[in-house]
Amino acid sequence: MCGRFTITVTMDELKDYLSEYYEIDEMKSKIVVPRYNVAPGQEIITIINDGNKNRVGLLKWGLVPPFAQDEKIGNSMINAKSETLHEKPSYKSSFEHKRCVILANGFYEWKRNDKIKTPMRILMKDQSIFPIAGLWSTYHRPDGTKLHTCTIITTQANEVVSSIHDRMPVILTEENRKAWLNPRITDYQLLSHTLKPFEPSKMYAYQVSSLVNNATNEIPECIQPQPIQ
Repeated sequence: MCGRFTITVTMDELKDYLSEYYEIDEMKSKIVVPRYNVAPGQEIITIINDGNKNRVGLLKWGLVPPFAQDEKIGNSMINAKSETLHEKPSYKSSFEHKRCVILANGFYEWKRNDKIKTPMRILMKDQSIFPIAGLWSTYHRPDGTKLHTCTIITTQANEVVSSIHDRMPVILTEENRKAWLNPRITDYQLLSHTLKPFEPSKMYAYQVSSLVNNATNEIPECIQPQPIQ
């Protein structure tokens, strides 16, 4: 699974990225960067396409399907397996009509060694922002208010991640990103081809501090390299 990630960029770097890759020149949401320890239940930077243009905003991490009896179900729906998106009722509609991109420049996984879990950060070799495939949904609360949520799609781990964990988030290529955000594309076979492990030669991993174990630790020290144990 993917339970924590980072987007450790400046606001200017984020704006430049959004303008260059998504033709977004305006941010209406109160987006805050850098983020060193993004956790489930928090609002995360997400891009959708409304049929005409790309839009950026904040969605709560943990998908709540429209038919949910209780919005707390989102706590257990932070990830969705790419292999079963077209089968699960909770994800099928979003897979067809409400796909999104979640922005990060690194993610954390915990490597197990006997009873010890060592936190590792995985990122691009050039430390660039990358797009993670996601799904979003709108839930109508009993009081009439709306809750907009999302989930991160995972796939089998590539060679960089497999020694740490057996799953990894789906990181989209430039070509796949455009298809994924296009709401007019609903063909399962075409979309499923975008949900593959990312090219391992462009990625690397390093050990970080156990500070990331606590989601309240939102500090630069979370991403500082630690001696390998």
